[in-house]
This record gives sequence, C-alpha cells and structure tokens, in this order.
Amino acid sequence: MSRIGKKPIAIPSGVDVKIDGQTVRAKGSKGELSLTLLDEVTVEQTEDGVQLNPINQSKRARSVWGLSRSLLQNILDGVSNGFTKQLEINGVGYRAQMKGKDLSLALGLSHDVLYSAPDGIKIECPSQTEIVVSGMEKQVVGQVAAEIRRYRPPEPYKGKGIKYKDEYIFRKEGKKK
Repeated sequence: MSRIGKKPIAIPSGVDVKIDGQTVRAKGSKGELSLTLLDEVTVEQTEDGVQLNPINQSKRARSVWGLSRSLLQNILDGVSNGFTKQLEINGVGYRAQMKGKDLSLALGLSHDVLYSAPDGIKIECPSQTEIVVSGMEKQVVGQVAAEIRRYRPPEPYKGKGIKYKDEYIFRKEGKKK
C-alpha cells in the first residue's frame, strides 16, 4: 500500500476541480492547469477532497498511485499558491538584472548571458545578487532555476557562482605551501 497514495487530497479554498474520466482540471486564483492520469489509477471526488485508487494490485498500478497523487497535489498547490525558487549570486562583479522580460547575467564571462523565461514563469531581481523564479508548475519552476544555476554553478574553494538560497556549499581548503 502506498502511504502517500491513500491520503485524500484536500482541495484548497478558491480552487475549482473538475474530473472528466482520467483528466483532472483545476482552476484557481493563479490560473488553470490540467493533468491526464494514467489508466492504472482511478480518481474520484469525495467530501474529503480528491481520492486516487489503483485499478488493481499490480506492481505498476501501485507504483504510479503515489506518483499520480503527488502530481495532482502539485497542480492544486500551483493554481492556489504557486511555487518559487530563490537563487543567490556570489562573486566579485557577478550580478543579475532584468532587461525587459529577459534576465541578464554578468558572471565573469567575456559576454553577458541573456536568459528568456518560458511562458508562465516570472523572474524577478529584488537586488543585483538575488533572483526569484516563480510560477504555477512546480517542475517548470525547478527546471528554470536549474538552467540559470547551470551558467555558473558554485565552486567549492571560494563559493563563487549561482546557488539556491538554502543550499550549503561544502568548502574545500586551498593548496598548502
């Protein structure tokens, strides 16, 4: 039995959920998202919220049960609250700024890096060393933050680079004389 899968998903206030076969549509204050579930799970709306069940006790049905519940939970959270990832830039001369809808990064390269955000993603720079990525879809927000971090990942000696706000960089000791 999936410990995650058997919990009902509570529907947040202000979110409207419509179930049409294997497709679940959620509409909230941030927008509208839909998810088509695999055939190995069934979905129904109860007074507790949305309940998912495996169609049988096969290994595949039980494995996608918890996954489907997590994906549906992320959609309901996304249309009500949204998701954010915060990035920090460390290093002398390293900075970020918005140029229209594009993010311009000065990372010690011979040129500035321009990053265009995909649809549904909002990028903000509260200061020159902070980047906030926000949106409705958890996977896309995480992917955009990872792509920005990939331009200059933090290095272990001085800690220079782009890192997540809550990330700990294991520091190495330099060369001894």
